[in-house]
Amino acid sequence: MRNHASSVPGWKLLLALGLPLLLGVGAVAGAYLYSSAAVKTQPVQAAAAPANVDVPAPAGLLVHVLGAVEHPGLYRMKRGDRVYDAIAAAGGLSPDADLSKLPNLAGRLSDGKQVKVARLKASTSRSGAPAKVDINSADAATLASVPGVDPALAQAIVDYRNGYGPFASVTELKTALGLDASTLGAIRRYLTAY
Repeated sequence: MRNHASSVPGWKLLLALGLPLLLGVGAVAGAYLYSSAAVKTQPVQAAAAPANVDVPAPAGLLVHVLGAVEHPGLYRMKRGDRVYDAIAAAGGLSPDADLSKLPNLAGRLSDGKQVKVARLKASTSRSGAPAKVDINSADAATLASVPGVDPALAQAIVDYRNGYGPFASVTELKTALGLDASTLGAIRRYLTAY
């Protein structure tokens, strides 16, 4: 009869064969874990950002402020800052900000938050076309909001009206202020003279 113990390999033989195998697997797993941890600690490159967007240095919260603010863009803010602080960092509200639709100014900022400030919508007439601005009663700021009318032209309209009285028609802007035909053609559909 054969001895059953002699047919089963001994623990020494198993240890001699299995130990190098276990050490090899452990070394490979350790190298993998070390290399993946090293990759996670490297800073993320901002290569995907468009060329015209300046990404602030990586510290604090990154917040995107857009809409009716003076300088829309990306801003780094401190933890604990509020929406009000982000709008102030963007230069404050622009003149066309809709004050009835502001975001919660007391809200806390979080990383990656987008702060949108609504713009005033142009008033429209019953036909759905934009309401025309009256050159005989509008102030310079209102006139400057008309497409094609810059602040200097808006002030010239107000100054002429104050010095010489109301305009008889929009066409009178050409002769009174020396506008060229193309400028008058671009702005006349937005203006009226009552």
